[in-house]
Amino acid sequence: MTESAPLPPAAGPTSPFQIPDYRRFWVARLFSVVATSGMVVVLGYQLYDVARGQYGMDIKQAAFMLGLVGLVQFIPQFLLTPVAGVVADRFDRRLVTGLTMVLDCSVAFVLAVATGFHALSLPLLFALAAAHGTARVFIGPALSSIAPNIVPAPLMPRAIAINSMAWQIGSMAGPALAGVLFAIYGALPYAVSSALLAIAAIGAFGIRRLPPPAENSKAHPVRQIADGFRFVWKDRFLLGCITLDLFAVLLGGATALLPVYARDVLTFDGQPIGSYGLGIMRAMPGLGAALVATALSRRPVEREVGTKMLLAVAVFGVGTIAFGLSRNLWLSLAMLVLIGAADMVSVFIRSTLVQLHTPDAVRGRVSAISGLAISCSNELGEMQSGVAAALLGATGAVVFGGVGAIVVTLAWAIGFPELRRARTFAAKYQS
Repeated sequence: MTESAPLPPAAGPTSPFQIPDYRRFWVARLFSVVATSGMVVVLGYQLYDVARGQYGMDIKQAAFMLGLVGLVQFIPQFLLTPVAGVVADRFDRRLVTGLTMVLDCSVAFVLAVATGFHALSLPLLFALAAAHGTARVFIGPALSSIAPNIVPAPLMPRAIAINSMAWQIGSMAGPALAGVLFAIYGALPYAVSSALLAIAAIGAFGIRRLPPPAENSKAHPVRQIADGFRFVWKDRFLLGCITLDLFAVLLGGATALLPVYARDVLTFDGQPIGSYGLGIMRAMPGLGAALVATALSRRPVEREVGTKMLLAVAVFGVGTIAFGLSRNLWLSLAMLVLIGAADMVSVFIRSTLVQLHTPDAVRGRVSAISGLAISCSNELGEMQSGVAAALLGATGAVVFGGVGAIVVTLAWAIGFPELRRARTFAAKYQS
């Protein structure tokens, strides 16, 4: 009997979705984003409404409260981000992700109960916002560092585009769903968020065990923190990528003031657009980003990636200026779609470059530092928007931020020529 010919080796995956662990990762990411983006929208609206109604504040004072809630969420990010990076590099990243999602699930549950029993107050809302920020500081580095451990390097650009789809679909669906649920019954969006976070935690726990790099278990945690910051500081390419997002979005974020536009600026048929309109507005950047992410997952950007990243940030600033000046609801929604689309291009390119230019042993800490920059740009951006609105009004604050984003783009194009020179996503490190 003749021997049968040996079977050819099994072909590797051609899509991240062919990897079971990636499917669990993606579901955990999607459900957590739907839950948390909806929570943030309702919490902001409730805080603004409580400040205006229960505490008798005027528009500028209540807008300043929206800025303070950003600061309250940023403080735990600032204090705990170095610790979170070390935790992501020293322990099983899927366990860290799952456990902190359970914490965020508890925050949503408490908000549901407090809303249902009409027990909301500014101190309680600020305290729960801080708890939510604490959970996010640990979820971010651990979850972001999982994908390179379960996806081959050649598939990473597609994986990051699909990751962004989960983020943007969640950012689009979460606020819209929360707005509708809030109109039905105030506690309902928080109850749904709590259930979604529980499912996301189960998905994270279902990923295979991810032991940390051996060298990280021996180093002193304080030294690891310092090494992470030193690594980013010495690598001008990473430093430019991370700080571009930090300063551009810090100045250019308009989302913090959307409750002001929903309650007191934009109208439909002569009436303020209210919580329904707020949910729709918060969904529009996600819609633009989801459309772009879908296109990128099929045909990722491959050439002149640095220049395209910088141009996307400039378009983000232009869209922000146009939104700030608009009083037409449809134009405002269109500009929010443009803002989301431009931000998606920037996020996709920057995230891919950072992941592929960071060794696995320090990836958690670099992700934590990147997360701190994002937190600065988002939460401190909300603080900046609130203060600017108190001084310039909502329109002046948004326009000022858009101009600032454009100025930052020009400054970084000159100050970090490494960004302009990035032609492709060629991986510097592979897991």
